[in-house]
Amino acid sequence: MTRLMKLSALLLVAGCASMHSGPSATARLQPTAGNTASGTVTFAQSGGKVLVSGEVRGLKPNALHGFHVHEKGDCSGADGMTTGGHFNPDGKPHGEHGHAPHHAGDLMSLKSDANGVASFKYESATIAVGSGAANDVVGRGLIVHRDPDDYKTQPTGNSGARIACAVITKA
Repeated sequence: MTRLMKLSALLLVAGCASMHSGPSATARLQPTAGNTASGTVTFAQSGGKVLVSGEVRGLKPNALHGFHVHEKGDCSGADGMTTGGHFNPDGKPHGEHGHAPHHAGDLMSLKSDANGVASFKYESATIAVGSGAANDVVGRGLIVHRDPDDYKTQPTGNSGARIACAVITKA
């Protein structure tokens, strides 16, 4: 019985270690001037995909908000405009995450609940973490927009003002 317990424990440890096998990064969203949105987002590389998860608070209740990785990791501007445009290393048109074509930085829109909180967890195959590859998000900006993304308007999706900003940093 003891051998079986030791084997089970060993398999459990091995399984837990393989659940997160690559580098990770974090973005701590802070509100831009006149806004209240804030939160934390984690990017965890696992094989060829990145698990994007987090929570954003202070959003308009029961609403969709555009959510994008931007070119520059610079939140020094009060309006978040210092992050530049959407992160687009492959020169693709703006579009919906998970549907081709789209910018690498086009993430899934945030859907807030009745309390103005958006919790999310999904995988992305168009970004990387800590690899130094062209699609690596470390050192880039992360923006939450006031309005929903229309997935059509080029190059931004017409998602309005930038209400929260973060720099994505390697964990």
